[in-house]
Formats: sequence, C-alpha cells, structure tokens
Amino acid sequence: MKFETLGLIAPLLRAVTEEGYTAATPIQEQAIPPILQGNDIFASAQTGTGKTAGFTLPLLQCLVSSPAKKQRAPRALILTPTRELAAQVNNSVSTYGKYLPIKSVVVFGGVSSGRQIKALKQGSDIVVATPGRLLDHVSQRTIDLSQIEMLVLDECDRMLDMGFIHDIRKILAQLPTSRQTLMFSATFSTAIRKLARTLLNDPVQIEVAPRNTAAEQVEQLVYRIDRPRKRELISYLIGFNNWQQVLVFTRTKHGANRLAEQLAKDGLKTAAIHGNKSQAARTRALHDFKKGKVRVLVATDVASRGLDIDQLPHVVNFELPNVPEDYVHRIGRTGRAGNEGQAISLVSNDEQPLLKGIEKLLNRKLPQSVVPGYEPTAASKQGIKEPPRSKPRSSSNARPGKKSQTGSRRKRLRKA
Repeated sequence: MKFETLGLIAPLLRAVTEEGYTAATPIQEQAIPPILQGNDIFASAQTGTGKTAGFTLPLLQCLVSSPAKKQRAPRALILTPTRELAAQVNNSVSTYGKYLPIKSVVVFGGVSSGRQIKALKQGSDIVVATPGRLLDHVSQRTIDLSQIEMLVLDECDRMLDMGFIHDIRKILAQLPTSRQTLMFSATFSTAIRKLARTLLNDPVQIEVAPRNTAAEQVEQLVYRIDRPRKRELISYLIGFNNWQQVLVFTRTKHGANRLAEQLAKDGLKTAAIHGNKSQAARTRALHDFKKGKVRVLVATDVASRGLDIDQLPHVVNFELPNVPEDYVHRIGRTGRAGNEGQAISLVSNDEQPLLKGIEKLLNRKLPQSVVPGYEPTAASKQGIKEPPRSKPRSSSNARPGKKSQTGSRRKRLRKA
C-alpha cells in the first residue's frame, strides 16, 4: 500500500519520500489510519517491521492539526526502555517532522541533565524519554506533563522485563486521564495484556507478526562447542568467513568487556556496549560500528532493543539468553526491512536447557552442527552434522588466543 493512501499530509509524505520509502509496511498500514482517527492502539510487531514510523507519522500529523492549549508544554510523550531506542525514535521524529513546526526533546540517563533542562525550558511539542530520567525531571519540576495529549509506550514488554512497571505507573499519575494512548510490544504476554486493560480505552488491536516468532528472513544455526573454546571459535568464524560487521551478544557486562578485549587481541577491531558504559561511549561505539570503523560490536541484552543498524548481516549469540524471548529480540537486529541475515548461536552442553526453552518458544528445532576442529568433547555429538568445508573468501589476521570462560548471574537493569 502506498503512503499516499493512508491519509498523511503533504509535508510528511515529502519527508517519507526523501527517505526512499514508497510502500508502507503492514504495521504502518494497520496503525496509521486508526491513530489518525484518535483511537487507542494495542499493537504487536517484531523489530524491523517499521513500527517507529507507524506511530511517529500519525503522531506528528495529529499534533500539527490541532493548536496547543498551553505554550511550551509538551503535548506528546514517547517512553522507551533504553537510551539507544530513545535516541533512535527522536531521530525518526526529527526526520519525518522536518517540514513541520514541531519541536522534540530526547531525555535519558547517562548524560548531564543540564542540556535537557535547557531544552525543556525552551519548549517542545514531543518528549522522547526513558522512564528513570523522566522521573528525575518530574521530581525536579523541570518538565510539565499536564498537557500530554498522546502517550506512546514503545517496547512495552522490554520495559516490564527491565523492571520499569512502577516507574511507568508513577509517570501515568502525572498525565491527563483524557489522552490517546498507543502501546507497542514485540509480544502479547499476559503481563502486557493486563497492563493494556488498565491503560487503554477500547483499543484497536493489531498483531502483524505471529506471537513470539523470529524474523523469517533470518537464517538460524546452532554450533555445538565446549564453553572454554567459544572465543577461539568466534574469532575463527569471523576471520574464515571474512565477516565485516558482526553483533555479538553476551549475558553479562563483565563478559562483554572481556570478550571485546580478547577479540581485539586477536586482531579484530572490537567495541563493547552495555549498561555500565557512559552514554558517550555507547553512542561512539555504535556510530563506529555503523560506519565500519569497528568490525565487531559486543553487547548485552540492554542493546538487543533499539539498535537500528541497516542491513546488519550477522548476529552471534556468544551465550544464550536466560529468557527465551530475548533470543527473538537479539536476532531481530538482523534480517530487517526485508534484508536477509544470519544468526549463529554458540551452545555449550550446560546451555542445552536454555536452547530447549528457545525452541519451545519458536515451536521448532534449530539446526545444529559443529565446526571441524572445534568439536565438543564434554557432550555427546550424536545427531549433529558437520557443515561442509568451504574455501574462505579472504584471509584475516584473526588468530586463536587465550581460552575464555564467561557467565554469571543475569542482573536486571533498573534505570536507564
């Protein structure tokens, strides 16, 4: 369906066209018209489906179509679970709204609040925020939420997973009860449905992707490997296959740092991104990764949402996540917008229960194999087929190094 048929005004269509988009995605087709009509929305869509534009475009049109009741007070609030996602959404607001007299401010932790306070005092129509830092501004009375007409909760399931439910309820208490609310989630879990019943008024329900399914464009493969040899294997795979852009997931911040250091010693330009990194460091690492200055980006699950990387070809699960749904979010970083992608999981014997949980969620078995020379010794290889050997496309300076073992208790991020 063409964007011209969705009821969008000319300035928005011009901005969309300049970004190279002509046809709307299914989530955009189903979400934009009812939002323009003033309906609450309860939508489920996997990452990479275009949902950000699905709520950003109609939100901008609704704001520009009606006058503000109070000058300088924000009229729309978009809540996201992570800093990266907040920055990404704010960029979308700026991109699509560049021909409209709409101002936006992004608010998140990890950086000084001084500039945010100054921007809020100057006035804005839209505030994009993480819950923790927004509450800081509320307590300091540097933001007025009394004029909010539209509320967007993006990645609701992730916000609940990260323990933001109490923060969200505190924020809701600051908002007018008469408002339009849009909820977007990757899944329709029981907890999400319960929250929706308390927030939404006769919502239009949209479910674009089947519940908890991984992106169809992503090739998924499991390599069985002894845990101490995982780092050695990932170095080999990157070098042998000449992968130039690889996103690698670990469970812990310490594990991400250690793996990044070890891969760097193997001659691979690597950076780490996780909750303990400053916002400046996280932004710089992501920028360098997108520009090709960094070949490998090692991340924890804090980065499994909100990383908008065009045509990312490879995602590697160095360790399987403790929560099966996080596997879907991780591999959703590749295979976006119709592009093909590959997701490889390095699975040791002790991770078999985690793998079974993921396969139960996906309702299918993932193909398993071993890499010649890296066969597991601690577990049975019965039923595992070896992949055919192939000639490498080019050489790499990656080399085997010290053995590494990672893993610790999963800590939940409480405040963005």
